[in-house]
Amino acid sequence: MTSARRPHARPPKVRTGQGSVALGKAAFRARMEERFDDPAFDAVRPQVEAVIEVAWEGYDEYRKNPRTRKAGPGFADPGFDLPREWLEARRRLHVAERRQKDPRAPSRILLVCGAARSDQTCPGEMSKTFRLLGIARRVVERTRGFRADVLDLSRLASEYGRVIYPCKACVSTAMPLCHWPCSCYPNHALGQVNDWMAEIYEKWVAAHGVMILSPVYWYGAPSALKLMVDRLVCADGGNPDPTSTAGKDPAKAKAIELAGWGYPKHLAGRAFAVVVHGDAAGVDTVRRGLTDWLLDMQLIQAGARASMGRYIGFYEPYATSHEALDADTALHEEVRNAARSLINMVRAIRRGRYRAPDAGLSEPRPK
Repeated sequence: MTSARRPHARPPKVRTGQGSVALGKAAFRARMEERFDDPAFDAVRPQVEAVIEVAWEGYDEYRKNPRTRKAGPGFADPGFDLPREWLEARRRLHVAERRQKDPRAPSRILLVCGAARSDQTCPGEMSKTFRLLGIARRVVERTRGFRADVLDLSRLASEYGRVIYPCKACVSTAMPLCHWPCSCYPNHALGQVNDWMAEIYEKWVAAHGVMILSPVYWYGAPSALKLMVDRLVCADGGNPDPTSTAGKDPAKAKAIELAGWGYPKHLAGRAFAVVVHGDAAGVDTVRRGLTDWLLDMQLIQAGARASMGRYIGFYEPYATSHEALDADTALHEEVRNAARSLINMVRAIRRGRYRAPDAGLSEPRPK
């Protein structure tokens, strides 16, 4: 479906003017040297200097994607050079999509731990969110024909080199400029590599159902979870063909959107559940935000019990919060019920027994 838009008399202007953020060689070198501040690097200082010089050349010449190949058949411009990393990520998504649609494949539930706290880093104690995930995981793994896939976002804070880079909001310039999967990263010129989202997209595509479990951090969702949420915007209307916009050409992307863009929902039809917990405030705000986001992407809520928010140790000391969770056995059962509801919804969808009441209705304002 394409959107009905009022025609523009002239192409919209691409607005610029925030000013350059380019570094000179001295500033670039100073930042690179911070990575090698450990005295142990002194023994290999000549090699470090050589690495910094190569990195500077890549930055100065802006070698964002030094390894590319022709896009090939199936793209608007088969002769356009695309990053090998992006093409590999795309290939893996296609494999995951075929597996997800295979009726003989087991049903996969993606369990997302949105907490940043971990006993593998300075808090020294696991999160309550991870414990709640364990409750749901046991339900899934004990159900015949189902598999659990865990995505623990606390690894961003505890695992070396694990990173999710921020969304650059390409979609706000024009939806077709936002590619599926995201092509903003890696950016070798800026040292923005090892982006975890390439793997996370694959996990979402492979899933038949998703359960997000999250605490409240300072009235909102944890930053680790929000990074993933923002970077999934390309799943909601993203352009699967970067050659159509000549990579990142904003003027071409604007023209494509204004000519009529279909806003493809790349994750539509999967089931979801949301479990949010807090200690004093914000539970319903985070729960509603996550639920609305998933509904906007046309995932299917697995019943009323599949979107829940609860307080653990309400206004009690942080130090005894795990003991409060131990005592709240009703919450344990509510999490199990959320997982059971999700399993039941996945079964109904895969067996063709679920039909959305708004299926087939025309969307007058797609976005």
